[in-house]
Amino acid sequence: MIRRIVFSLAATSALIGGSAMAQTSSRIDVTPYAGYMVFGAFVKGPFGTSISSAGGALLGAQLGVSLTSNIAVVGNVARGSSDITVGIPFIDDITVGRNSAWMFDGALQVSMPLPDRAVAITPFVQLGAGAMRHEVRIGLSTDATNFVGTIGAGADIGFTRAIGLRLMARDYVGRFDVREATTIDYEPELAHNFGFSAGLKIAF
Repeated sequence: MIRRIVFSLAATSALIGGSAMAQTSSRIDVTPYAGYMVFGAFVKGPFGTSISSAGGALLGAQLGVSLTSNIAVVGNVARGSSDITVGIPFIDDITVGRNSAWMFDGALQVSMPLPDRAVAITPFVQLGAGAMRHEVRIGLSTDATNFVGTIGAGADIGFTRAIGLRLMARDYVGRFDVREATTIDYEPELAHNFGFSAGLKIAF
């Protein structure tokens, strides 16, 4: 199901982008970026206990295709990695393993340039969906893929018409698939996974 959703988003973005490029002088931009990922809890237990990933490095890239001067479709791929910790009240978190997460998603972006600025600043918001694949190592290795909704916001700071700085914050909202990872039939609460990044935006 996750693969179908991701493939459908990719196909839709490609079709829309291709149609727009055929009809207008749409621009394509690529933004490699780096930043910091703050993961939500995998599982929340009783009395404030939890199993979660600590914060860690984030690397990714985003491709955008402008449909109009203010609307674009974007595709995003990113990877975050961090330690897995067990949280116990009144005790420091205990590191028990390592987690690497791949994020794949597509989104609709709406932007609005700020007028009358010496430096071109264009705030934007993004709304989309995709998948997050966790590769978990706690002694043995396992993995799980879950659906995520994505909400993003940020700003582009233009140096020239083709090169600029993109500052971005994104929230990947989803549930860790405990059943796929452990075969235990348990559905955790929704988790918010925040990515904060800066990257070089290159437009063509």
